[in-house]
Amino acid sequence: MSNGLAGKAVLVTGGARRVGAAICRRLHAAGANVVVNYHHSAQDAQALLHELNARRANSAALARADLLTPGALPQLVKDVLAAFGRLDVLVNNASSFYATPVGDIDEKAWDDLIGTNLKAPLFLSQAAAPELRKTQGCIVNIIDIHAELPMKSHLVYNAAKGGLLALTRSLARELGPQVRVNGVSPGTIVWPEDPAWQNDIERQRIVNQTVLKRTGEPDDIAMAVEFLAMAPYVTGQVIAVDGGRSIVA
Repeated sequence: MSNGLAGKAVLVTGGARRVGAAICRRLHAAGANVVVNYHHSAQDAQALLHELNARRANSAALARADLLTPGALPQLVKDVLAAFGRLDVLVNNASSFYATPVGDIDEKAWDDLIGTNLKAPLFLSQAAAPELRKTQGCIVNIIDIHAELPMKSHLVYNAAKGGLLALTRSLARELGPQVRVNGVSPGTIVWPEDPAWQNDIERQRIVNQTVLKRTGEPDDIAMAVEFLAMAPYVTGQVIAVDGGRSIVA
């Protein structure tokens, strides 16, 4: 699929680090011009910008935005147009993740988790839709296998990702035939940075729940995104990239 996205413009939210950065690198390697959205990760974003532009001059740009700020979302689309004159692919990758056990849930956690994982993808997709229609473009949402296999003590996150799964399928109906909308549901790819996830025994327990008995890599998700960005007859679908976790009882 090398150079299959040549001349196209991609926006990746939360693109400076981890899975987001892997998506930026892979789509850029496929020929796309990439706008890396970030909020707090300025140093990582700058490093990625220099890396991508060193490989291909003037092929990457940055767009800082707080996705919980409503006015920032239409502006992100304007930033892509200012950089590259078009928008072909939107990847809704940015996400908040932390535990919210019943009894400890408050409105702040609700607004943050629902905001980053569901509200922002909806309103950014809405803002991007007119430009994506012009280019016969697509949206790829990064969901989670826990949208369908709820993780204990993460009620709000599970609900937000479940909403994103439904949103993906609904947007495919709403925006077709001009715009394709699909999703990728990661399993265990990179461990959360929260100290609570540093327990080796707990990590191994989770890995043992996969068919492949190992964690995945950020580029595993990026490869699925690349496929969906270039699959002209695929819409309304969600690909689980989870080492088989979703088929284990």
